[in-house]
Amino acid sequence: MATQELSTPSIIGAVVPRVDGRLKTSGSAMYSSDYHFPGMVYLVPVCSAIARGKITKLDASQAEKMPGVLRVMYHGNVPQMYRPIPHDQDAVVDESRPPFEDEVIYYSGQYVAAVVAETMEQAKAAADAVHVEYAVETPNVGLDLGDGWKHLKMENHRGDAEKAFASAPVQIDETYVTPTETHNPIELHASVAVWDGKKFTLYETTQSLINHQAVMAQFLGVPNENVQIVMKFLGSGFGGKLWPWTHAPLAAAAARELNRPVKAVVSRRMMFTNVGHRPRTQQRVRLGATPDGRLLSLHHDYVNHTSMISDYGEGCGEATPYLYSCANLLLRGAKVERNVGPPTAMRGPGAVPGLHALESAMDELAIKLKMDPVELRLRNEPEKDESNGKPFSSRHLKECIATGVEKFGWSRRNPAVGSMRQGDLILGWGMACASWGAFRMPCEVTVALNDDGTVRVSCATQDIGTGTYTIFAQIVSDKSGIPVDRIQVVLGDSALPAGPLSGGSGVTSSVVPAIASAVYAAIRSMTMIATSTPSSPLLNKKSEEIAFTAGRVHVKGESPEQGIAFEEILKRANIRSARGEGKSVSTDDDSTAKKYSQHSYGAQFVEVTWDPGIARLRVSRVVSVIDVGRIINLKAARNQVEGSIVMGVGMGLFEETHYDQLSGGPINNNFADYVVSTCADAPEIDVTFLNYPDLTLNEYGARGVGEIGLAGIAPAITAAVYHATGIRVRELPVKVETLLSA
Repeated sequence: MATQELSTPSIIGAVVPRVDGRLKTSGSAMYSSDYHFPGMVYLVPVCSAIARGKITKLDASQAEKMPGVLRVMYHGNVPQMYRPIPHDQDAVVDESRPPFEDEVIYYSGQYVAAVVAETMEQAKAAADAVHVEYAVETPNVGLDLGDGWKHLKMENHRGDAEKAFASAPVQIDETYVTPTETHNPIELHASVAVWDGKKFTLYETTQSLINHQAVMAQFLGVPNENVQIVMKFLGSGFGGKLWPWTHAPLAAAAARELNRPVKAVVSRRMMFTNVGHRPRTQQRVRLGATPDGRLLSLHHDYVNHTSMISDYGEGCGEATPYLYSCANLLLRGAKVERNVGPPTAMRGPGAVPGLHALESAMDELAIKLKMDPVELRLRNEPEKDESNGKPFSSRHLKECIATGVEKFGWSRRNPAVGSMRQGDLILGWGMACASWGAFRMPCEVTVALNDDGTVRVSCATQDIGTGTYTIFAQIVSDKSGIPVDRIQVVLGDSALPAGPLSGGSGVTSSVVPAIASAVYAAIRSMTMIATSTPSSPLLNKKSEEIAFTAGRVHVKGESPEQGIAFEEILKRANIRSARGEGKSVSTDDDSTAKKYSQHSYGAQFVEVTWDPGIARLRVSRVVSVIDVGRIINLKAARNQVEGSIVMGVGMGLFEETHYDQLSGGPINNNFADYVVSTCADAPEIDVTFLNYPDLTLNEYGARGVGEIGLAGIAPAITAAVYHATGIRVRELPVKVETLLSA
């Protein structure tokens, strides 16, 4: 290859400001609901007032007469919408039932009608005027998921866990509960639909452009190429915007019927019913061990609630089979139906609630053994992934623990309950381990070296606020030597080369090889132009004699300054740009990657303060040590983990969606009553990355950081609470009432 790879040490792993930061801080960044088009009208859904039953009468006559109203849609009076193909891995959706397909009510807040009007205010007023009567049935939103135990299905096993547990000298058998949690990003879900007579252009709040395109095409009954999805910026999603929700096909269908742009913005109340949530889980963990702390049996059963119209499984046992060494393991899961909206992924789906149960049980086992919880983890470190026999591609959990022990000052911990004090405060120290899967998705990238000295890199992936724009610029800069400020990153449009979804912390590992390949291809194209252009000083040179360094094309072995700027060659050749395309394949299609067990790891150390005099519990300090391969952007990575920790404080102490047991509706469906962590709740945070490259994933050895920082925080908090108070909280969130009542 006629290139000379230039690596700029300062750009990879450096603290690099976001290339899109100026747009966001100046207010120039266009979020989905910011788009406005001539003739735009507004759609407002009408939501069910009950959680179970059937519509017996729907009267829209008054609403249809109100000023500005263009259309009222409901069952029997709605444009044709289709069901997406079941189990289509290229078109994933959690609520596949099209709006108003029947008159059955499956959950509170379900859309029963929708009004389209000239203004948002007119649409809201008319929606309030739609009269609906129901045959009401008693909903099931019960908190006890015990009816799922009899439906458990095997997910993983080895040895004989039940027999080994029965004969184990030391046993733990406890049940842990995580509550329903609701995604609450500041940006509400929104859809702006434009129909031009042949094609839809949809401005969506989505974490998966290409999937969103496929789902919408199926809902609307048109080919994929007739749907274009645009999402340049997202005001956070946390998994709730991973898959499409039914307000989007409603807006698109209305736009096609009325031949006018339609905007639909979900209200905060609807965020609690219509666009997913993390489901409630009930998990029983049984650990059997020897007196010296060796695990003999690990038995993990879990149940999560799902809705009447979906089949969502939380997958709580994701990390259980490989995290610790144990010859006898049994993992089973089940789902139970409730009259709630379809659950969906929330940051760290599966592993995060699952690790709360597993790590809480490990802490209880350590106490029963009178053993340091750190030592218990180290004694059960596996040499390979015992679930499949594969070697780990990169596992540095022991180093995470050792670093955390040192940075947190764990050696000063007195294990006696309530023994550590700071004035009037009782200190509690707890720790937990964390893990998250690593993988790569298919990706395509195009890079163009332009005749104005800039570089354009494009891909139909999206930046959901995590810094993907900047990572693209960094990789291009590293491979080409061209400064970041001369690199234009174009993302967020399904018309671009296909890119991965932003979920599972998989974007970085997926895009890196495709970007690098595209840069190399663009440089090869540039070399051919340089050696074939009559006015080029490199005319007739052999391609293998040419190097590309810091944006200059030159003879190998000579200084780049003796060469010529790439843009000058393009101008002399009268060529606008030298282009290159790059691809990466999924780990499932990579023969090398499939030989390894690929995961990220972490160790979370937490300090809480408990003031019994005023009944005040705070998370005061967190040390998080993370093994996610090589860090591309230290600033963005640190921000991700710090945000995860604050979210973990919310999971541990505050967040819980409450449903009225009679009406089935969420009670605390607003920011006043649904408590999330604020700046006042943020602890002192210390984040350390070990920076061991995992070269089985990509040439940089980089994995994602979005979810690993949350895993382990909640069980570390409950372990610290026990250390401070002697009270073991097995149902999240930790409530002060629980501490006082004990």
